[in-house]
Amino acid sequence: MSNNRRDFIKLAGLGLVGSAIPQFSKAESPAQLLNLSQKRHEQLFNMCGFAAPKLETVRVGVIGLGQRGPGAVDRLSKIEGVEIKALCDLIPERVDKIKEKLKGTKHNPESYSGSVYAWKKMVDRNDLDLIYIVTPWDWHTPMAVYAMENGKHAAVEVPAAKTLEECWQLVETSERTKKHCMMLENCCYDFFELMTLSMARDGFFGEIIHTEGAYIHDLLWLNFMKESDGGYQDMWRLKENYRDGNLYATHGLGPVCQILDINRGDQMDYLTSLSSADFHMAEKARELAEEDNFFGSFAEKLYGGNMNTTIIKTKKGRSMMIQHDVTSPRPYSRLHAISGTKAFAQKYPVQKISKEHSWLKEDEVKAIEEKYTPEIVLKVGELAKQIGGHGGMDFMMDWRLIDCLRNGLPLDQDVYDAALWSAISPLSEWSVAHRSNSIDVPDFTGGSWKKNKPVEITLKGGGSTMVIV
Repeated sequence: MSNNRRDFIKLAGLGLVGSAIPQFSKAESPAQLLNLSQKRHEQLFNMCGFAAPKLETVRVGVIGLGQRGPGAVDRLSKIEGVEIKALCDLIPERVDKIKEKLKGTKHNPESYSGSVYAWKKMVDRNDLDLIYIVTPWDWHTPMAVYAMENGKHAAVEVPAAKTLEECWQLVETSERTKKHCMMLENCCYDFFELMTLSMARDGFFGEIIHTEGAYIHDLLWLNFMKESDGGYQDMWRLKENYRDGNLYATHGLGPVCQILDINRGDQMDYLTSLSSADFHMAEKARELAEEDNFFGSFAEKLYGGNMNTTIIKTKKGRSMMIQHDVTSPRPYSRLHAISGTKAFAQKYPVQKISKEHSWLKEDEVKAIEEKYTPEIVLKVGELAKQIGGHGGMDFMMDWRLIDCLRNGLPLDQDVYDAALWSAISPLSEWSVAHRSNSIDVPDFTGGSWKKNKPVEITLKGGGSTMVIV
C-alpha cells in the first residue's frame, strides 16, 4: 500500500480531515495529474469477471438520505433478499423520516446520524454486506474505500471519484480486498441503451466506428437553490461548478463504453477537451447577490463554461464524443448515438434507427425492438416503470445488482469501469486548462482489457430475485 493511500485511510478513519462537508478531493496539480495519467498498473487481482460468494440475503447499509437516498431505500425495500440494516445521514431528521416510511415492512434499520463520521460507525458493523453510498461527491471515494477495507462491497453514486489519485485508490483497494466497487450508473439500464447493447452484440451495427453521449440538463435553478428551499447541503453542487471540464461524464459515457467493450477488448487511448466560456453561472450569482447577501461569496467566483465537449480515441481506432451542459436554457438531452459500418441508432430527442441515408419506418423500428429488447427488460421492465426512478432504470440497476450478488454472478460494472468513467472529469479539466491539448487516459486494468470478456447483461445464472410490490 502506498504511503499516500495509507495516510488517506488513516485520516478518513479517524475523522481528522475537514468539517461538515470536508474537501477530501483536493485537485492534483497539473504535473501530478499528468504523471498519474501515465501510471503503469501491476494488477494484484483481476476484478473484471470476478464473482463474489453468493449472498442469500444482502444486508445493506445506506449512507446519504438527501436528494437521491430516499428513493434508493424505497427501491431496495422492494427487492427480495434485501435486508436494510442501517441508515445514515448527517441530519437526524432525514433518518427518522425514512425509518417512518419503512414501518410495516420487514426492514427495521438502525440509525446513524448527528456526526460527520457516523457513517464510519455504521460501516464498522460486522453484519453488513453492501454499503450503498448516496452522498456529496467528495465523500464517494473515502466511503467506498473504507467500506472495502472493512469487508463490504461498495455501491457508489456517480462519479465514484473526482481525482485520478482517488480512481487509483478504488482500483487498488478493490483488487486487494476482492470486494466489488460498482458505480451506480443508472443510464446503463435505460431501456433503449440496453436494446442498443443487445443490437451491438448481435452485429446489427457492424463494426462500431463512433459513439456519442451527453448530459445536457438545465439545472441552473437547482444549483443556486438554498438548502432551506430543498437544494443541496452547503451548496456543494454549486461549488463543484468552480471546476472547468466535463464534471458529470458518466451518464453519456457508461452505456457507450459497454457497447465499445471498453476495458473488455478495447481501451481509451487519449482525449482532448474544450469548454465554452461561462455565460450563466457568474451572472446568476451576481444577480442573486444583489437581493440576498447569502450569495455574495458566490458572486466573486469563476465558474466552468456552459458546454464542454470531450473527444476520445480508443486503442482500436474508434472515436467517442461526450458532452456536458447543466446551465444553458435548452431541452433535456442524454444523447446516446451509435454509428457503425452497417447501421446507426440515436436517442434524444426521439429514438431513431437507420441502415442507410434515411431513418427506418415506424413498423421497421418496432420489429427491431421486438427482436432486441433484452430479457432483463422483459422480466422486470414493467415493474421497474411502476416502482420508478428515472422511468424505471434506477430500479432495474438496483434489482440487477442484488440479483448478481444473490446468485454469485459478476457485476455488470466493476471497479475499472468506476475508475475509468470517473477519470474523464479530471482529465478533461487538464485538457481544458491546456488549450485542449490531448492527454493519455490511464489503463486501470493493467493490460487485462486485452483478454477481459465483454459484458453480457443477460439473466444466465440469475434472474431468480423476486420483486415485492
